[in-house]
Amino acid sequence: MKWDEFIITGDPLILGAQISILISGIGAVFVLTYFKKWKWLWDEWITSVDHKKLGIMYILIAILMFFRGGIDALMMRTQLAAPNMTFLDSLHYNEIFTTHGTIMIIFMAMPFLIGLMNVVVPLQIGARDVAFPFLNNLSFWTFVIGMGLFNISFIIGGSPSAGWTSYMPLASNELNPGPGQNYYLLGLQISGIGTLATGVNMMVTIFKMRAKGMKLFMMPMFTWTTLITSMIIVLAFPVLTIALAEMTFDRLFGTHFFNLTNGGMPMLWANLFWIWGHPEVYIVALPAFGIFSEIISTFSKKRLFGYNAMVYSIIAISVLSFLVWVHHFFTMGSGAVVNSFFSITTMAISIPTGVKIFNWLLTMHKGRISFTTPMLWSIAFIPNFVIGGVTGVMLAMAAADYQYHNTYFLVSHFHYVLIAATVFACFAGLIYWYPKMFGHKLNERIGKWFFWIFVAGFNICFFPQYFLGLDGMPRRINVYGVEDGWFALNFISTVGAFIMGLAFIILVYNIYYSFRYSPRETTGDSWDGRTLEWATSSAIPPHYNFAKVPEVTSMDAYWKMKEEGIDPNKIEKYEKIHMPSNTALPFVMGCFMFLVGFGLVFEWFWMGIVGGIGIFACMAFRSFDYNDGYYVSVEEIEETEKRAREAK
Repeated sequence: MKWDEFIITGDPLILGAQISILISGIGAVFVLTYFKKWKWLWDEWITSVDHKKLGIMYILIAILMFFRGGIDALMMRTQLAAPNMTFLDSLHYNEIFTTHGTIMIIFMAMPFLIGLMNVVVPLQIGARDVAFPFLNNLSFWTFVIGMGLFNISFIIGGSPSAGWTSYMPLASNELNPGPGQNYYLLGLQISGIGTLATGVNMMVTIFKMRAKGMKLFMMPMFTWTTLITSMIIVLAFPVLTIALAEMTFDRLFGTHFFNLTNGGMPMLWANLFWIWGHPEVYIVALPAFGIFSEIISTFSKKRLFGYNAMVYSIIAISVLSFLVWVHHFFTMGSGAVVNSFFSITTMAISIPTGVKIFNWLLTMHKGRISFTTPMLWSIAFIPNFVIGGVTGVMLAMAAADYQYHNTYFLVSHFHYVLIAATVFACFAGLIYWYPKMFGHKLNERIGKWFFWIFVAGFNICFFPQYFLGLDGMPRRINVYGVEDGWFALNFISTVGAFIMGLAFIILVYNIYYSFRYSPRETTGDSWDGRTLEWATSSAIPPHYNFAKVPEVTSMDAYWKMKEEGIDPNKIEKYEKIHMPSNTALPFVMGCFMFLVGFGLVFEWFWMGIVGGIGIFACMAFRSFDYNDGYYVSVEEIEETEKRAREAK
């Protein structure tokens, strides 16, 4: 491969991005060197096994990916703002809608929610850490390596362009030559391994490490949704792993799993992808429902209405999520009986989902509602999500789907579902648990500006797309003519997208402003919370979480303690606490994974072999590593708890 093919040149947009990345990199190195923060970065963050710090790092990367995916979206909307636009050529447009979809689902929504799970769930169940701290660190670095591998494609070698679904034969060597599709396969494969490990870790943590007395039906709703989500991850992600491996073999070694020649089946890929892909929708939606449940209950000053019904609804949704995948290709000739079955199972999901909507509304009924910014996001979620859900039922009717399929009606539907549920929940959860992570609230006044501008921009952007779809505008096209009559609605939609971009800038400003000027939280209970995470101090609580693991006697455990005048931090005698040691091994393993991935992307097998040997060497080293952690001394615990009390 020639040098000018290896590094992407000639496109001014990509050149601008390359210069920005170079300047940002130099700036970061300068700041870390000038303030002598390299050791701090290594000791406190890169090698840390503290679930809270890993959660924060997940969230920071997710916000960075939200920026990247958002820029992609603005570029697409600019191209579609008017007829016959030449802002992006067809190949560049294909690359951008591929990376936009992949990044927003795999590298933004999931890590954002996994970050919140990492920060919150062990605290909510009264645990000192997750079940497997080493694996937690390894999961994070595996995700980072997969994310990094996918993202460098647009400056080294070229981006994937077969869409985030990568249907065959569009993703084959014949129709999609070059390293772009290999980046997609290897990036998702490596990060998916990390996600699968996280699912196992969260399941074991919740089953085995709950505080004494916390029965399953006393768990906070966010913990419940995390548990069910983890189960879906464990069942669904192996399917993706196998599918990605098979396509990688097709592209690199000439097998024929999905190629039409020699008995391969392109539809096999479509089935495998959506057997994973539709549960994936609920992997990013169910934790969002848990976040809204916590927030609505807290700011309504009421116990969550219909708790048991809510739990059973989530379980029902998780089961049905594996029985609906064929609705993604009703038009591909499955036949009336098959289409009818999957049409019914798809529409059936609306029943448990409707139960939850009524539970949230009845939780607010006669509650003492505080209209804080997390609560505003939670309230706004309900009508917007209902719009997306109702139009989803329209799409679930197989006969009608022949009309809507592959139009902008579908684009609008899934953005109404995913943004209203997942993105609104990410914002709500970030603002709600921000004091727990950073020791101060985000500014409420600026936060409300952010909320109103984003929600307005969201509806201005996506609501017109329902009518574009009904008017026959296909999705995935990069240009249309004046005679099509789609200009006005497309222009309005583009204006809405840029309003959402403006709102993101306000969020970033709020983070800066609040860091400078917001009062520091000292109580740890920033919102008069109901669950155990509010019983600890703010700004990343002590690495051992609880000086003494609390005992739970009911739902909303911390609220109950406050009602009974019990202070869980009032401890007469401390005992030493066992904790895991930090480790650099997951980071080193991640570096070797990058070598494997990068080598296979360019079919430099020698590099892949070197990376593989490195990974096995790390695994062998780990097998003989007898470090069993350390004990936090009683003196250190006393000093830490004394400082926390004096700060109140």
